[in-house]
Amino acid sequence: MICEAGIDGWGHDGSGVARVEGRAVFVPGAIPGERWRLRLVKVTAGAVYARGEALLEPSPARIEPDCPAYPRCGGCALRHVDYAAELDMKLDRVNEAYRRIGGLALRADEILGAARTEGYRNKAIFAVTPELRPGFYRARSHDVIPVTRCRLQTDASCRAAEAVCAFARAKGFAAYDEAGGRGLLRHIFTRSARDGALQVTVVAAGGFGAATGALVEAVRAACPETVGVILNVNRTRGNTVLAGDFHTLWGADTLSDTLCGSRFALSPRSFYQVNPEQAERLYALAVAFAAGESACRGGSPEPPAGRAAEGGGPYSEISNGAKPSGLVLDLYCGAGTITLALARRAGRVIGAELVPAAVENAGENAARNGVENVEFLCADAGEAAAELLRRGEKPEAVVVDPPRKGLAPEVVDIIAAMGPERVVYVSCDVATQARDLKRFAALGYEAKKAVAVDMFPRTAHVETVCLLTRRAASGSPARGAVAARPPQAP
Repeated sequence: MICEAGIDGWGHDGSGVARVEGRAVFVPGAIPGERWRLRLVKVTAGAVYARGEALLEPSPARIEPDCPAYPRCGGCALRHVDYAAELDMKLDRVNEAYRRIGGLALRADEILGAARTEGYRNKAIFAVTPELRPGFYRARSHDVIPVTRCRLQTDASCRAAEAVCAFARAKGFAAYDEAGGRGLLRHIFTRSARDGALQVTVVAAGGFGAATGALVEAVRAACPETVGVILNVNRTRGNTVLAGDFHTLWGADTLSDTLCGSRFALSPRSFYQVNPEQAERLYALAVAFAAGESACRGGSPEPPAGRAAEGGGPYSEISNGAKPSGLVLDLYCGAGTITLALARRAGRVIGAELVPAAVENAGENAARNGVENVEFLCADAGEAAAELLRRGEKPEAVVVDPPRKGLAPEVVDIIAAMGPERVVYVSCDVATQARDLKRFAALGYEAKKAVAVDMFPRTAHVETVCLLTRRAASGSPARGAVAARPPQAP
């Protein structure tokens, strides 16, 4: 079926949305305000999908994509849209999720846009084509699109990926075939520090035998900034990137980086935000909210255009002032990045994380930075919260930064049972966050303030941080704040 329609909204994946015969139709590459001739290509019970046959009336926000692999590569979704329109779309999407999924009156009044929209990612996961070329998966598929120079990744990461693939081609090693379980080279996983240091993890179905030394030399020759080359022997079937055993082939087994004034040592499996500049702004907000502040010093930075705020500003500041006596619980703490930032504003912080290597990193990071008022538990969020409840711990604030699937219902229940004055919810998926905020509301926690942070420019993803406060029972005074004073520059 071919029809004409106007685009009047955004889908969660960056597609435009039209209305045809009363149904929402998702159109990749379309922008609200445009008019298209569409071909309906898939109709399901829940959605209709179309391909744009001809753009009849373009939007002023449309720009020429600057990447030859776009839109075949699934890494970016919005390279055809100017950045101001991208930010507006993300903010609208956040507020629509709060309204439609959460049933909340809550609105995020601003989105903190990124000063850098290219080369901002400190982590890259390159897949490998059958011809041993680095690339990324096509959207909603496991077809690998070769990409020589990704505009979101650092130059060093791209050089490392090409060096590993060139080595494999020269030595006659085969790319891993996911369907058949044959071949060797699976992925190239890189991390870059802010000082330029590079960690390269080669993911393979086995070792490289006598050619191991040549692999190391190939990486070091292409990327002199490399500080460690690691082999991950991943024999699992399927598309899990990192699994199995890790072997340091050369150099350090961790990468050292600085975030929020603290130094971190990161193993390949440690969770760490991919955009450090925006992560500092996000974490400063989380710390301020946990401290009982609804905004950082000076309020929000003046937006340069529309509702989007860019640059550093007061959101990048975390106080180093005197510590009050309160306890803060940090669930999904990873390598302890938020935990150590919270430790500057709380008497004591307990972090919980399921990955043993990340917990080990977190403890080492605390010791490295001289932070003594922290404790780390190796447990999932529900187990950790239940254990602290059994111990009689009474946190004044709980910070959660869960994976995309959000919080399990029992985790919400246990957090509420602890009775913290504040819950700070950091999320990479506003839909699951909105769902969980509705659960918290039923347990007496009101969503008071939310801010969106564009952690992933040129993609459809957006990060949000929300402050929830406990509704005091009639006549019952609320417990004291962790620290109710303006943060100062570190």
